[in-house]
Amino acid sequence: MIPVKGFSGQKVAVLGLGRSGLTTARALRAGNAEPVCWDDNPAARAAAEAEGFTCCDLGRHGAFDEVACLIVSPGIPHLYPSPNPVVAAALEAGVPVDNDIGLFFRSFAGPEWDNLDTPPRVVAVTGSNGKSTTAALIHHILIEAGREAQLAGNIGRGVLDIDPGGNGSVVVLEFSSYQTELARSLTPDVAVFTNLSPDHLDRHGGLGGYFAAKRRLFAEGGPDRAVIGVDEDEGAFLAGQLAEAPTDDRVIRISVARKLTGPGWQVFARKGFLSEYRKGRQAGSIDLREIKGLPGAHNHQNACAAYAACRALGLAPRIIQDALHSYPGLPHRSQIIAEADGVTYVNDSKATNVDSAVKALNAFKKVRWICGGLEKEGGLSALNSASEHVLKAYVIGREAAGFAMQLQADTVVCTTMAEAVEQAMNDAQSGETILLAPAAASFDQYDNFEQRGEDFAEQVRKRL
Repeated sequence: MIPVKGFSGQKVAVLGLGRSGLTTARALRAGNAEPVCWDDNPAARAAAEAEGFTCCDLGRHGAFDEVACLIVSPGIPHLYPSPNPVVAAALEAGVPVDNDIGLFFRSFAGPEWDNLDTPPRVVAVTGSNGKSTTAALIHHILIEAGREAQLAGNIGRGVLDIDPGGNGSVVVLEFSSYQTELARSLTPDVAVFTNLSPDHLDRHGGLGGYFAAKRRLFAEGGPDRAVIGVDEDEGAFLAGQLAEAPTDDRVIRISVARKLTGPGWQVFARKGFLSEYRKGRQAGSIDLREIKGLPGAHNHQNACAAYAACRALGLAPRIIQDALHSYPGLPHRSQIIAEADGVTYVNDSKATNVDSAVKALNAFKKVRWICGGLEKEGGLSALNSASEHVLKAYVIGREAAGFAMQLQADTVVCTTMAEAVEQAMNDAQSGETILLAPAAASFDQYDNFEQRGEDFAEQVRKRL
């Protein structure tokens, strides 16, 4: 655990007592602060009280008297579409609002680092799609290279739940826009921006606010090295804002849309080959086509981002290449769960928005596509750009009929996962892929995307 610094002997309010909230309370207590906790859920409050924490309704009058700071969990709105009443009360009282990410960056370093030959380093990854895979891939490469590394944030452990850094160690963190928007301190050594597509627009007041939340990872102190996906206008703009000159190799541009040129540092993938150029000369190349854990252009983008981050940490191209080949993939993200009779079964339940689903569809040629769920803002028209890969769409969800009407592909309304898998398996022939890539949230039928992916896998396995 990372004890929180700077609040010894002071009261710190904690709003939200899920995984990150409870971990924050423990880390505050470890740093000799006095956590004052609240959650609207009585069961969450009971769990905190069982650990000896004081729970107090932060919405009552005078709740923020003598409180030094309010720490807010990621799921709680602090600005759009409207601030949570407790957050609004804190701001009205002049109490600073932060989150566990901000506490981590103010607390991770310590005087004990003076005795280390190589201080610990932090790699932070954000973006719309691929950030989990990119973070996990960086962590995997570091472990395979024999480096001490921990994976945390929006994936793995909570940021304050990790172990203190050792000599030469690396902490790899995945951050959502909710986390980067609120954190008062953001000072990674290497920061990665994978890409940007519309998501969480209500929470950020539109696409501009969403990009601004992501961009803060590169503005609050600034990383030593920035890895930037430049295939969207926002990424190209961000890279231009960070670079001091065309030769500034503190910025590493990455792309899967085109060959990058110029005197700077670039990593790009074309036709399945990753290339690294620095100062106009090729410095590395990897054939990505046979790496099973990274199918499709979207995963090639993840590979470029991870490669660039690991090069920024000093790893050699050959070491990174060997590690890529042993990468097993993440659950629910282009995860091959079975291969039988020439049919491949792929679980990409994490494809919860249209952009990520299009990328998943484009990774395969003959697809029997299971999709549907709680439709997000922006409509489904962009899905039709990948319809040439779809043999048939099997639509699930409570609003399956309405979802199906927006697709150009041949569709069948199944509603349930069991029926969709049954029909897809009956129709499938050798050389085809049955792909779960919902392009929608899971909350109409499941608690989360993980539960949806597990149901898909279970339905497939019991029929095999």
